[in-house]
Amino acid sequence: MKIEAEDIMLPCMNKQLFGIDCPGCGTQRAVSLLLQGDFSAAFSMFPAIYTTIALFLLLGLHIVDKRRSYQKILIAVAIINAVIMIISYIYKMTNL
Repeated sequence: MKIEAEDIMLPCMNKQLFGIDCPGCGTQRAVSLLLQGDFSAAFSMFPAIYTTIALFLLLGLHIVDKRRSYQKILIAVAIINAVIMIISYIYKMTNL
């Protein structure tokens, strides 16, 4: 029996409880598509995937590298990521 990535993905609690997608819906599938090498499909699934990855990489650097300050760039990337998530969520909800 072969286990697919979709078989072990966590369900969206917002979608299960309220019946609508949350702003983060599609993140797990986008990561799965990235790991398969399908970069444009990952972006289509969740447009903030690349800024989310950058945000987590910067957060990791901020935690590991104490000699440098990543605070300003971390805040900037977090704001950009939030704006992309909100815009793509509004677009997805109005074009269903």
